[in-house]
Amino acid sequence: MPDLSAVKSAPATTHSRARAAGPAAARPRRRSDDPLLIGRERELEVLEGLLRQGAADGTAVLIQGEFGTGRTALLREALGWARRDGDTVLSAWADPSEQGAELGVARQLFEPALGTIGGTGAPLAGPAAHAAGLLWPDRPAAPSTPADDPAAATLTGLYRLTAHLAARGRLVIGIDDLQWADRASLRWLQHLLRRAGELPVVVIATVVPAPAPADPDVLGRLAPLFRHRVALTALDADSVAAATAEVLGGPGDDHFREVVRTTTGGNPFLLHTLLRTIKASGNGPDPETAARITRFVPADAGRALHPLVTTAGPHTRDVAQAVAVLGGTPALDVVSAATGLPEPAVLDAVHALERTGLMRRTGHAAAFACPMIAIALAADVMPSIRQDVHVRAAELMLAQGAPAEQTAVHAVHASLGLPWVPEVLERAAAEAIRTGAADRAAALLRRALREPLEDEVRATLVIRLGEAGLALDVPEAVRNLWLGLDLSRDPVERAAAARRLAGALFAVDRYPDGLAVLERTAASLRATDAALALRLEVDHVYAGLHELGSAPGVLPRLMDLRIQDAAGTSAERPLAALLGLRAIMRGESPAEAVTLVRQALTHGMNPADDESFVYSGAVLLLGATGETELALDHADAAVEQARTRGSAFTLAHSRIIRAAVYGQLGRVPDCQSEAEAALVALREIGVGPRHSHSVLAAATLADALVLQGRLDEAQAVLEHAGLTAGLNGHWINDYVHLVRGRLRAAQGRPEEALADFRECGRRTEARGMRCPWIYPWRSEAALVHAAIGEPEQARTLAAEELELARRWGVPEAVGAARRALALATGGPEGLDLLREAVRTLAGTPGRARHAQALGDLGAQLRRAGRVAEARACLKEAVTAAHRCGAALVADRALDELRAAGDRPRTRSFHGPAALTPTEHRVAGLAAKGMTNREIAQHLFVGLRTVEVHLTHVYGKLGIDGRPGLAGALSASDGILS
Repeated sequence: MPDLSAVKSAPATTHSRARAAGPAAARPRRRSDDPLLIGRERELEVLEGLLRQGAADGTAVLIQGEFGTGRTALLREALGWARRDGDTVLSAWADPSEQGAELGVARQLFEPALGTIGGTGAPLAGPAAHAAGLLWPDRPAAPSTPADDPAAATLTGLYRLTAHLAARGRLVIGIDDLQWADRASLRWLQHLLRRAGELPVVVIATVVPAPAPADPDVLGRLAPLFRHRVALTALDADSVAAATAEVLGGPGDDHFREVVRTTTGGNPFLLHTLLRTIKASGNGPDPETAARITRFVPADAGRALHPLVTTAGPHTRDVAQAVAVLGGTPALDVVSAATGLPEPAVLDAVHALERTGLMRRTGHAAAFACPMIAIALAADVMPSIRQDVHVRAAELMLAQGAPAEQTAVHAVHASLGLPWVPEVLERAAAEAIRTGAADRAAALLRRALREPLEDEVRATLVIRLGEAGLALDVPEAVRNLWLGLDLSRDPVERAAAARRLAGALFAVDRYPDGLAVLERTAASLRATDAALALRLEVDHVYAGLHELGSAPGVLPRLMDLRIQDAAGTSAERPLAALLGLRAIMRGESPAEAVTLVRQALTHGMNPADDESFVYSGAVLLLGATGETELALDHADAAVEQARTRGSAFTLAHSRIIRAAVYGQLGRVPDCQSEAEAALVALREIGVGPRHSHSVLAAATLADALVLQGRLDEAQAVLEHAGLTAGLNGHWINDYVHLVRGRLRAAQGRPEEALADFRECGRRTEARGMRCPWIYPWRSEAALVHAAIGEPEQARTLAAEELELARRWGVPEAVGAARRALALATGGPEGLDLLREAVRTLAGTPGRARHAQALGDLGAQLRRAGRVAEARACLKEAVTAAHRCGAALVADRALDELRAAGDRPRTRSFHGPAALTPTEHRVAGLAAKGMTNREIAQHLFVGLRTVEVHLTHVYGKLGIDGRPGLAGALSASDGILS
């Protein structure tokens, strides 16, 4: 409905006669209990004022409003006031079926007063008697002279009859739906209103805003004679709240009220109908009701609208039903096809429905004024008619080459057996998946599978349904993929389905089943397509490495594979990823590993033609080669690609990988937020907290929280995921042991921490993992041994890791091992090792580890009595830790600074975060172009004070002077808050 709140009133007229207003005119009105008048307080006040204004003489008020806006209720209320005030009230309700009845409205008005006319003491005679005789032919009347012009005599007679009634006091005439009044009655009313000032008569009539009367010329001349207008428009937000509170006992929140108002268009009749249905159902104004609002449209609402629809004009019923069934804003040619009517007839019907206020036309399309009208009318259409409407619309759109998704909106309602339906639905489902609407795709595919299909077509659709289900419900997706794999006979389709099915099984920790699917399908394809079989074998070997029980069985095959085995085939890239992982795991050559991984990732981490976890594994372990920034590039691209494709499962998995890479880079807050988002996404698609993907996200999140010193939160994350007790043999739990060890060490539980680190080492060695930088458990254990006074064990583990790291050759691994050995060694030798560790880590991606080494060096320098050097080192540690979000490292360095006699006022000593509030103000003013003198005057300080502040600012920001000031202040300076 349109916005319905305007109330208009023309200036008051001066009447030739004047009578004193009675006492009732000043009495306040008692408001009606009619629910349609809730929110109409302003209109009621205007109408009451007009009635009081016309108490002495006459007045005419036209109430305009569309269907359901409360025109009749407002008229009824005004007539009720008049009766209580002792006025004579005549009322009539015009009806389109009575437009041909001569003086039909006039008869309704005067017939109830027939018994009182003779009692006034003034007998009817002349034109009045003539009019009475026309109205009531059977009633004896005084003799009258035949008129030369019967029509004029009738008008004069009705006017005299009106005057006869008005002689006893004010006369109030009310006419509802004036647009349907007969021609003769309209002419009489026109005659009366032109002489309104002569009689104490108040005329109140209602009319729709754009009426289509039998005689538009008469009504068009009549309307301007109403000097006052009350326009009823849609209820505003406050009125909707009041109505909601009245019916449901509470107004609900803003969202609920907006949903209700949008659904009903603010139409009072529709609003109260909907609210009463909600109340009858036992529901209240809550978010759950708002989400299901269309379910509360009553079944009989359409029948209530039918009289208005059918009387609007020719073909309006068919057109209204078609638009309602089609939904949205259908084009008129589609409506024409759906109804079988010519387009001009459809356009005429739409125009007629527009005049009733039910419909709106925009260009070459039409829609109902609010959703509730469409829902109500559609619900009342017979199923056979509904189906026919959809089929005709879909066939036209198909012939016009409309997008499959648009055609599918109607194809889903078609009868079974139409040959074009499955193809349309499959194409629409593919588009829905591409745009991220997996739920829509699944619904379309389920409908397509109801059709009689060939086995191969059915297999394809079931597999597509399983793929769509990966974004919605992984367990259900597993069932569909398994069924599709069994049905399919196409090798390429079977290989792709097997990989998808295995990935879904792995996601729900059904590793033996996933391995069996890959192995069995590869065996079935080996004789006919060796490349496809090898492709499946790559995933089989990679997945087999994840479990301690299956790893020994796949390791020999892993060692036998060569990149030449897949040259020029679809298995080349995934095999390169697997061989790159092999090179990293065995600690053979970072350069060789990076070359293979780069070859594998030429189409990204989640290639559209070959999605597999082997690629994400390669990205995850790239950090062990020192190429962490390259890993982040691939993770970023994978996340954006997954968003575009709309796969919720792939997106969640990609975000887990990116979270882990953020952790490797020391971007702690980013790591935390990404891991949290991944956990939420996994939970939404049915992947529980104990599944491997969720475990990786939870462990990554806990690791980030430990670095921030949020130990209780990290503990809670592990407890929620069930990771605080014994862990199964899955590869990801090696990482859990490492993270849990770090948490327990930070909690002051060294024995438990050591047990976790040793278990991490036992597991990695069982998998043949020799690279010290995948899980650096030795250096972590060495730090714990050193902290509890066991230097020998600490030195042994740290020295072993340092030797392995040197062979591997990645600086970050070398620097971390050297830091552990330094802390285990202590003394001057330990200080030298710490300095080397700081220098080694300074150029690596591991910023958090660099900050740790700086903090350790500063602490050791303070203990050695070299306080000035210690302070400089500790300040650098605080700044570095603050920049990467490692609050635990920053806090420890600040404690050491305080122990060294410093009194730090900030959590950073370089960059914008290091500036004091005064330095910030001075720097900001200087960046805007103010001179030092202007700054001093602005801040009421001395010129020398400004110069000192700016000197400090330049030093902290690392710039030479004013030219670089604005850029340094606006830049993030790498700080992650």
